Amino acid sequence: MRKIILFLFVVASLLNAQEKVRVNLEVISPTLDDTSKIYIAGNVEELGGWNPNKIILEYNGAKIWSKKFEIVKGTRLEYKFTKGSWATEALGSDSSIPQNSVLVVNRDTTVSATIFNWRDKFNFKVKGQITGTVKYHKNFVLPGLKPRDIFVWLPPDYETNLTKYYPVFYMHDGQNLVDPRTSNTFIDWQVDEAADSLIRAEKIEPFIIVGINNTNDRGTEYSNTPLGKLYIKLIVEKIKPFIDKTYRTLPDAKHTAVGGSSMGGLISMICAWEFPDVFSKVACFSPAFMFQDFDYTKVIQQEKSPKKNLLIYIDNGGRGLETMLQHGVDRMVDILKSKDYREGKDLFIFIDKNAEHNEAAWAKRVWKPMEIFFGIHK
Repeated sequence: MRKIILFLFVVASLLNAQEKVRVNLEVISPTLDDTSKIYIAGNVEELGGWNPNKIILEYNGAKIWSKKFEIVKGTRLEYKFTKGSWATEALGSDSSIPQNSVLVVNRDTTVSATIFNWRDKFNFKVKGQITGTVKYHKNFVLPGLKPRDIFVWLPPDYETNLTKYYPVFYMHDGQNLVDPRTSNTFIDWQVDEAADSLIRAEKIEPFIIVGINNTNDRGTEYSNTPLGKLYIKLIVEKIKPFIDKTYRTLPDAKHTAVGGSSMGGLISMICAWEFPDVFSKVACFSPAFMFQDFDYTKVIQQEKSPKKNLLIYIDNGGRGLETMLQHGVDRMVDILKSKDYREGKDLFIFIDKNAEHNEAAWAKRVWKPMEIFFGIHK
């Protein structure tokens, strides 16, 4: 009898764990006309996986748009509203770029948001500017991928020391790295200021930064998918050869780094792990190594080849989405240590429990891998 009762208890627990609740997200936007389209982008598949033009809301009349869906009880939702791109996202009541809306759903819920201002219809006075020399190159293409632009940031002495060749740091989400006017949140990573300051202080050797813009396929391109493999191929076979031909680079793997945040942190690890003959240094900011049903740590664990010659930097925050990513970070670190990567030598870990998942947080620590990868040891 006890076994039967225990069995029924386990079954009931499993059923309860998968219990679904209904969510109705409603947007009221008096400033839009009746033909406008509103989308929701969020952290789960039902919200499009942060794709800004995938999940459209239904127009109900009277300036009201809504979306109904079911979600597993207890799920933490993070989301924003857009008109189809991050350049048209909803603004807060003070006309600033808001943080993600957060909702933990434990019962049937209706949430209503009133939005008066949208990013494309508001004249911002953006703080900050680009430091140093930046060159822009457009329309890098590969069959199967959307075209994208890149920028190249040059170190302070590049145009005066004409006999010098430089290491290169390839970084994803190029729109968010140096220019607050193009950043999703009008806050950039300030990689230009960080690199310029460290170089002038003679704490690191001069190096080139290549920022690769993302597309609306970012979530798929930055993962271990066929599209992700094409994206890496674009970097390895198109973008890097162009950079090495156009600029004075040190093209070998020893002098080539790759980095990014969130899904960008994941694709950076994939780049370095699968192409160690191209990239020897990798910076993974708040990486999505394990997220929902995806787990790239298994790929690392199952690797049977000898230890790869990589210098690995991994960090994470401690608030919001960062807490959901921490398990994957911990798992990845444990696996790398089991493969003889040693913390403080070729594996560097940094956790900021007060940091959130955004550009402002990454800007505060982007200098860390720069010092590790390009530091001058006197």
